Amino acid sequence: MLESLTMVRHGESTGNAALAQALRSGAEEFAAGTRDADIPLSPVGRAQAAAVGGWLTDRPRPDSVLCSPYLRARVTAELALSELDWPAPRFDERVRDREKGLLQGLTAIGVRNRFPVEHRERKRLGRFYYRPPGGESMPDVALRMRGLLPELRGHVVVFTHDMVILMTRYILDNASEAEILEIESDPLANGSISRWERDGSALRLVGYNETDHLS
Repeated sequence: MLESLTMVRHGESTGNAALAQALRSGAEEFAAGTRDADIPLSPVGRAQAAAVGGWLTDRPRPDSVLCSPYLRARVTAELALSELDWPAPRFDERVRDREKGLLQGLTAIGVRNRFPVEHRERKRLGRFYYRPPGGESMPDVALRMRGLLPELRGHVVVFTHDMVILMTRYILDNASEAEILEIESDPLANGSISRWERDGSALRLVGYNETDHLS
């Protein structure tokens, strides 16, 4: 039985920084030419990963550690765990980032200008159910986690991505589409920590998008 679940969003990646700059400048694309799985941490992200390690130092040793196979999550885990005598991370593709398919690396302006049909389809279906060509919808990510969560035992730490954490909350809170989209409106910060602990027969949220350790 899963007794506690701690989920860490990876530190800022060069893709996160490029997206922020693209949104400020009105550009159509960001992080062009780099496979999503290979996008590294930025210097800020590496500092955030080290800060996560400081937070984990005061926590009990977990039974297992899981990690997304994507580079930005792997390096976050490596830096955070470097001074800890903890289990080695087990890589699991089910906690990888959401696949964007054809729309990978594009801003909303880029999608509208380059793929107007997909832009209209996303508006018609809404953010929750829209699945880009070759990519995943939010429920697709939730289905991955519905398969993984029952396998976990004891106290578990996961280094992962914002959509995986959001969909875990969707599952454990038994949330509706409207409720989870409202939660999503406050984005998960890079290097943030979200936590659930067992309370009787259910896991109870005890911290979400925590960032005090980063300051």
